[in-house]
Amino acid sequence: MLAKITSKGQITIPKKIRGILKTDMVRFKVEGDRIVLEPLRDVGGIFRGYVKKYFSHKKEREIAWEKVADEYRIS
Repeated sequence: MLAKITSKGQITIPKKIRGILKTDMVRFKVEGDRIVLEPLRDVGGIFRGYVKKYFSHKKEREIAWEKVADEYRIS
């Protein structure tokens, strides 16, 4: 399967591949001269450094993104 990279650096992952991934979060890994798309099943662990108490993954992600955005916000 082929995908075109847009001028904004985006691609559309074909439906068949999305069905195989069974998730909406992926990681890109560089392995030698190859790029591997790796499905992430549990994204909560990615944000542990930003959240101090337990929330659902959805809530945890929202809080973490807010804190990341605050770090990069220009005053």
